[in-house]
Amino acid sequence: MHFDTPEDDQDSDQMTLQARAAVASRSTWVSVGVNLGLTITQIAVGIIAKSQGLVADGIHSLSDLVSDGVVLVASHHGKKDADEDHPYGHQRFETAASLVIGILLLAVGVGMFWSALIKLKEPAAIPRVHSVALWVVCLALIAKESLFRYMLAAAKRVKSSMLVANAWHARSDAGSSLVVGIGIAGNLLGYPLLDPIAALVVGGMIVKMGWSFSWDALHDLMDRAVDEQEVASIRQTLLETPGVRGVHDIRTRKMGDMIVVDAHIEIDADITVEAGHDIAVQARSRVLQRHRVLNLMTHVDPWQSPDGDHDPWVQSIHIKRS
Repeated sequence: MHFDTPEDDQDSDQMTLQARAAVASRSTWVSVGVNLGLTITQIAVGIIAKSQGLVADGIHSLSDLVSDGVVLVASHHGKKDADEDHPYGHQRFETAASLVIGILLLAVGVGMFWSALIKLKEPAAIPRVHSVALWVVCLALIAKESLFRYMLAAAKRVKSSMLVANAWHARSDAGSSLVVGIGIAGNLLGYPLLDPIAALVVGGMIVKMGWSFSWDALHDLMDRAVDEQEVASIRQTLLETPGVRGVHDIRTRKMGDMIVVDAHIEIDADITVEAGHDIAVQARSRVLQRHRVLNLMTHVDPWQSPDGDHDPWVQSIHIKRS
């Protein structure tokens, strides 16, 4: 027998979604302001100072602006209530946004990498960089590192993988600015190849990070399960529910930063259907209160009796509470 989600947990779930959306919006708007200023300054000064590395860093900041826009749209849609077409809500909009950010990083990184390679083929054409470029890089480095720490703290506070992805995007900018600064300093000291080499390194860093984000988001969109530690914690919460004698066949899948869980709980076979329903409802309520679970669907089995509807392709793990 299956028991659906009770209505009385929806208000608290909605408050959590709204709080996460508010933090996402606020931190992202801060990022927009910082990256807008850096984009204009870096590209303009990079062109004037003849630094390919600084221009590449400015384009990287521009990609941040685009990803910030994706985050704002995703946080707006992700907080919508469940509807007839999306009975589990819209949390996966965040996962899709993380995938878009990853693809964006890949595209920007490949473009920067290719441009630097072309420049390295003609070392005689590499100009001497003006010293003002180095000052701009130092300013950008401080701004990006500060932005990263602010955004990562906000992401951890609301447990948002989308915000974590965007925060590390900001950190990649800080790392790239450091590399660009070294390249510009080398150019000023008489080693002109270091500026395009810095742009080459930055491109490689961005490609690696873009691939990581895209791959993780793609797996989450394909119903990847949560880690064993999280599953074990959910199982323990179910086992601690009064009336639950055993738990098996726990299956999880990610729904944005939340989890959807299916579980078979075992109860005494001689109790009434109503009593079994009450146990299942209490088990669900405990899991939703203690874990980042969006919904728990329970299947009730009689304790110590064979269950004939197990999936033959999935090995069942039975844990009995003594």
